[in-house]
Amino acid sequence: MKCPFCGYPNTKVQDSRSIENGLVIRRRRMCPKCGAKFTTYERFEGGTLMVIKKDGRREKFSREKLMGGIVKACEKRPISMDKIEEITNALEARARKVGTEISTKEIGEMIMKELRKIDQVAYVRFASVYRDFRDIDQFIEEIGKLKGDKDNG
Repeated sequence: MKCPFCGYPNTKVQDSRSIENGLVIRRRRMCPKCGAKFTTYERFEGGTLMVIKKDGRREKFSREKLMGGIVKACEKRPISMDKIEEITNALEARARKVGTEISTKEIGEMIMKELRKIDQVAYVRFASVYRDFRDIDQFIEEIGKLKGDKDNG
């Protein structure tokens, strides 16, 4: 693999390990030219998964968009990139099990379910965009639901 820092074409694998229940291989690499170290991930891409948008259009599933939405919701929160990667991997696997098509509604609900488990602020951030909150009352209502769950749990 080419070094992302200096462009040298032949980096060396220092360590490989299986993660995500054997679905992903994590490789630590080093460039013999500049000495930079970096990590790569190897995963099975599977067949084409199409996402059905709200307006009925279909587009190819994008892992980057999925992860980007989660990263945005978790910004400035105590959630590691490893945890975000783990959630992204789990959600992608779940989406692929659904079949060859999945709606943005199903994806959004899956993301909210995961975020609700790990961080209430990230959950409300994502929900506010996903559900298109228009005013403060919608935030208060969602926070009330979280507070009710916490009081009952």
